[in-house]
Amino acid sequence: VQLQASGGGLVQAGGSLRLSCAAPGDIDSAIIMGWYRQAPRNVRELVAGISSDGRTNYAEFAKGRFTISRDNAKNTVYLQMNRLKPDDTANYYCVASKYLPPIVTPTTLDLFSWGQGTLVTVSS
Repeated sequence: VQLQASGGGLVQAGGSLRLSCAAPGDIDSAIIMGWYRQAPRNVRELVAGISSDGRTNYAEFAKGRFTISRDNAKNTVYLQMNRLKPDDTANYYCVASKYLPPIVTPTTLDLFSWGQGTLVTVSS
């Protein structure tokens, strides 16, 4: 299932954004929904993931600043990003899978169904 992220934009450092991502249909309860990001010349890295029963995991850079949430009834996952930094500038992608690795390499990229992503730009 290809998920489309929205909510990105341009924000000043210290600001906030809320990203949203809705699946076109029901998501199996075994599926984890999550957010990845990729900056130019960087790898695609996991930001946060959430299971259907609400268990979460975060990348170190996201802890304390970002919050992932999920509305199972709406098949939607959100990413609230606070205290944004210029280093957070990237394309953000949402994905649904039984396993979300910390890093997605070029060889594993096609194992997942990626939407277009949403661009987050944080100015200093």
